[in-house]
Amino acid sequence: MSTLDKAAGLPGQRAGSRPADRPQRFADGGGVLNVFSHGFLALWALMIILPLAWVVLGSFKTDAQINGSAWSWPESFGFDAFGRAWEKGIGGFFVNTLIVLAGSLTLTMLLGSMAAYVLARYEFKGSQVIYYLFVAGAMFPVYLALVPLFFMVRNLGEISPLLGLNSYLGLILVYVAYSLPFTVFFMYSFFRTLPTAVHEAAMLDGCSHTRAFFQIMVPMAKPGLISVGIFNVLGQWNQYILPVTLMQPTTAGEADHSMLAQGLVNLALQSGYKSDAPALFAGMTIAMLPVLVVYLSFQRQVQAGLTSATLK
Repeated sequence: MSTLDKAAGLPGQRAGSRPADRPQRFADGGGVLNVFSHGFLALWALMIILPLAWVVLGSFKTDAQINGSAWSWPESFGFDAFGRAWEKGIGGFFVNTLIVLAGSLTLTMLLGSMAAYVLARYEFKGSQVIYYLFVAGAMFPVYLALVPLFFMVRNLGEISPLLGLNSYLGLILVYVAYSLPFTVFFMYSFFRTLPTAVHEAAMLDGCSHTRAFFQIMVPMAKPGLISVGIFNVLGQWNQYILPVTLMQPTTAGEADHSMLAQGLVNLALQSGYKSDAPALFAGMTIAMLPVLVVYLSFQRQVQAGLTSATLK
C-alpha cells in the first residue's frame, strides 16, 4: 500500500478514523467511566441533601415525633418552632453575624483584591517575598494562634474598647486577617490571566492607577471576585472557634455579641433536660438559608470564576 493510500485510509473509511480491527480502548466509549462518575455524584448529592432535608423537616415536628421516628413526615407545617428559636436569641445572633460579615467581607475583598492586583501586575523588589508570605499565612492553622490572638485582642481593648474582646470591630479585623491569605492567593492567579492591552491603553490615555484598577481591572475580574467572595461568606458565616475565643462578655451587664454558630450551641445547652429539638432544628435552618440563597444565586458566576483562568 502506498503512502497516499495509507493517508487516505481503506475504501469506505474516513481519513484518520479508527480501523475496524483495532481493539476499542477503555476511554473510547466512556460508558463505564460515566456510570462510575454519575453514581459517585449521585451518592455525594444524597450525602448532602438528606441531612439538610432531615434538619428542615425536624423544624416542623414536635419532640414526640422526633424521638419516635427521625424520618417520619411532619403532621403539620407550622412555624411555631421558628418563632421560639428567634425568641430564644437566634434573632440577635443572626443580626450580630450579619453586621460582622458585612464589615469583614467588604474589607477582605477590597484589601485582598488590591494586594493581589499589585503583586500580580507590578514588578518591584520583594514582591515575590510578600506573595509567599501570604501563601504561608493560608497554610497556618488558626488553632495555633488562639492563645496569643486572645491576649493581643485583649491588649487592643485596653487601648480602645472598640477593638477589644466582645466587639464587632475587633472580630472584623481578625476575620479580615484570617481571610486575606486565601483571597490574595486566589485573586493573584486570576489577575495574571487578564489581558494587559486594555490596561495599557487606559494608561496611555492618562488614566491613573487607582482609576484603572476600579474601572477597568475590577470589572474584568468580576467572576473571580464573586467566586472568592462566596468562599469567604461560607467561611466567615460558619466560623465558630474565633467567635468563641473573642466574643465573650468581659464585664457584668455587657451586651452579648455572640455569633450565630455560638447561638446554636448555646440554644442546645440551655435546653438541659427540657429539650426543644424543633427550635434547635429551626435555628439551624435559619442559619443555613442565607448561605444556600447566596450560593444558588451566584452559582453560574462561581463556576465561571473557577474555570475562566484555566480556559484563558
